[in-house]
Amino acid sequence: MPISDCEVRDPRIRRTRQLLQGALTQLLGTKPFDDISVQDITDAATVNRATFYDHYTDKFALLEAIIAGGFHKMLHERSVSYDGTCPSAAGVIILAACDYLANLRAAQARCQERRTNVEALEDGAMIAAIRRVLADGMAKHTSIPEERQTMQAAAVSWAIYGAIKEWLKMPDRPPAEAIVPEIVALVTPLLWSASEDPHGVTASR
Repeated sequence: MPISDCEVRDPRIRRTRQLLQGALTQLLGTKPFDDISVQDITDAATVNRATFYDHYTDKFALLEAIIAGGFHKMLHERSVSYDGTCPSAAGVIILAACDYLANLRAAQARCQERRTNVEALEDGAMIAAIRRVLADGMAKHTSIPEERQTMQAAAVSWAIYGAIKEWLKMPDRPPAEAIVPEIVALVTPLLWSASEDPHGVTASR
């Protein structure tokens, strides 16, 4: 299975993936995702099909990489990370996710992207991206077992993403900055539990 785009160090691999991602992004501006084939993508990227499958299992995996990669790029540009020491520190991650998803939806509306299949992929990619950031912080700053870290990061990421999706549905939704404290309050109990061992003893930081 190809390694995550976030972990790629080889410049040749990065360049090829950028070509493929750029090709799909360009094609999405002209036709629905359902109508785009792997051949369309490789033709636009000027690479062969074998090269495509060296990097992604199918066009769905490529789309997920684009969505998650864009979010991680925003986090990097904002110097955002989760240090695992305080639930309120998750606020900057939540704000970035709100901004990124709002921008993504606006872009999809402009190119009249059909939501068939795409929304489920978007959901999975964003939840995984948020979980990755939270899990990294927990691993560095808590001493709870790895299995429990994984479970808690998953629970928190689903909760954050679900809250953001409800915010996006609001007809007159408030600014992201106004909703973030409410989401932080919702997930704080889960984040506090991530800093304690199963017996309720606060983990070392």
